Amino acid sequence: MKKLLFVPAVIFAFTAVAQKAEPTREELAKMKPEMTEFWDPEVAVVTPGQTPMDAPSDAIVLFDGTKESFDANWTNAKGEPSGWSVADKCVTVVKGAGIIRSKMEMMDFQLHIEWRTPAEVIGESQGRGNSGIFLQGRYELQVLDNFQNRTYRNGQAGSIYKQYAPLVNVCKKPGEWQVYDVIYTAPRFKEDGTVFSPARVTVLQNGVLVQNNISLFGHTEYIGIPKYEAHGAAGLELQDHGNPVSYRNIWVRKL
Repeated sequence: MKKLLFVPAVIFAFTAVAQKAEPTREELAKMKPEMTEFWDPEVAVVTPGQTPMDAPSDAIVLFDGTKESFDANWTNAKGEPSGWSVADKCVTVVKGAGIIRSKMEMMDFQLHIEWRTPAEVIGESQGRGNSGIFLQGRYELQVLDNFQNRTYRNGQAGSIYKQYAPLVNVCKKPGEWQVYDVIYTAPRFKEDGTVFSPARVTVLQNGVLVQNNISLFGHTEYIGIPKYEAHGAAGLELQDHGNPVSYRNIWVRKL
């Protein structure tokens, strides 16, 4: 409790700094190191995974490679069991089965998800290994085979579809597992439904930064201009685009 007595002094010191370009020598001379030290509350302890791929102790695992995990955490768009295939510790799009949606709904979160496009190359541009990860079911992080496969830059892997191209193309070869690590801040809305603060996203693909704290313009649109509609917490969606794209090791941390 004794350390809390320094809080008013800290506020005073920060206020003085904010009001002046630089504190005077006299003001600096009166300050002590402990005036800018915060001890309580203590920072929460989280045990990291053994590797960056492994879920930390406070993560919620949405898919661990088993059918039990998949069935417990995912449905189709109607809230019914999905028609996607679970085998070899991954879940794979079955053409025509439709999207899958996480039962858990979220606002701000950290997401880890691994994906793989088919080893057999069929098609080109948007017709090759196409799927997508819809953050809060509305904002698409594109999944596509862009290893030596040209398409429009704001529609390739690592893009926020039709809004932001990735900073770089770091796609691996078809058939190899790739990783997205995402930091997502949900949009906030005023009482009248207008935007108070837009959604923001940071994405690392295969350990490389491809989206740097970008501000989204609205919901993903295939045709037309993105726009917002007020919403609250919502789940993740994985897209059925007709290609047998696979996913594994999906976990999130609520922020």
